Amino acid sequence: MAERTDGAKTTARTDTAAVQEQAAALVVRADEEPWSGEELDEVRETLLADAQRLREEIADAEVEIAELLRRSTADGSEDQVDTGSKAFEREHEMSLAASHREILNQTGRALERIEDGTYGVCESCGNPIGKARLLAFPRATLCVTCKQRQERR
Repeated sequence: MAERTDGAKTTARTDTAAVQEQAAALVVRADEEPWSGEELDEVRETLLADAQRLREEIADAEVEIAELLRRSTADGSEDQVDTGSKAFEREHEMSLAASHREILNQTGRALERIEDGTYGVCESCGNPIGKARLLAFPRATLCVTCKQRQERR
């Protein structure tokens, strides 16, 4: 039994060392401290929690859409206002689900970028995005300059 404990401690140390190494390899701006393993773990945990929440919200929206569709076909005697209101609700739920799917995709891409060591690199210019920006918005893929340029278009 002592061997398992020692093995678990060794694995935990190896995992911690691997996270520290992974964090240290990520790019930062010249005026920023390197990523710590704790900071990277915090970002990863935030992204994983967001992904779980988004999956649940997408599932809820899909249930709501199915219910709205079922109700709209079950009652053929409603007036135009009710029909329009139900159509609006359905479109709203579909839009919400699509938005959540896009954010879930961005979250998955951020997690992939952490794993492959490209997290923090601007996808447009290749410069560092900035650790402070990533801590505030972990799904960011563009530095502030490129994001501002994109929004002006």
